[in-house]
Amino acid sequence: MKPIQSMEDLNSRIKKILITKEEIDAAIQKAGKEIDKIYDGRPILLVSVLKGAFVFMADLCRAISVPCEIGFMCAKSYYEGTVSSGVVQITMDLDRDVSNYHLVIVEDIIDTGRTLRDISNLLKSRKPLSFHVVTLLDKPSRRIVDLTPDYSLFTIPDHFVIGYGLDCGEYYRNLPYIAEYGE
Repeated sequence: MKPIQSMEDLNSRIKKILITKEEIDAAIQKAGKEIDKIYDGRPILLVSVLKGAFVFMADLCRAISVPCEIGFMCAKSYYEGTVSSGVVQITMDLDRDVSNYHLVIVEDIIDTGRTLRDISNLLKSRKPLSFHVVTLLDKPSRRIVDLTPDYSLFTIPDHFVIGYGLDCGEYYRNLPYIAEYGE
């Protein structure tokens, strides 16, 4: 990624909006109702994969009416670029025992699937009461591991995307929509 020189330079790299704020809001409300139906009043633990999923997690937990707690993990595989390195590093683990929880992983995007596979294997080994994955974005054309989310809000083509928590070099997380990035 070329260094950002100015606000104009920053904005010039937004190629096009793929998913509007209104579309995201509607999809989150629908996902919240689906999670409520699945858990039918049973408490859940929502686990956000940082940093990208924090915006999605905040909005999703407000759309859910079943009792829920939140937790955070951090994993990375992109290291400042637009292509996954292929090496997943869990840099922050959960701070609690998950064996008494219905666990819902809240992911921003599933691309190759390696990061989510590693996180899922780790958390499933801790024997939660149940385990589901909800992702804002799914990019199945890039998948290299056998992994399918339980609930996906949007399926997108093979574009590098930014906004709504997703970044490029730590920029663009604050955009209220999902956009295609281009240099």
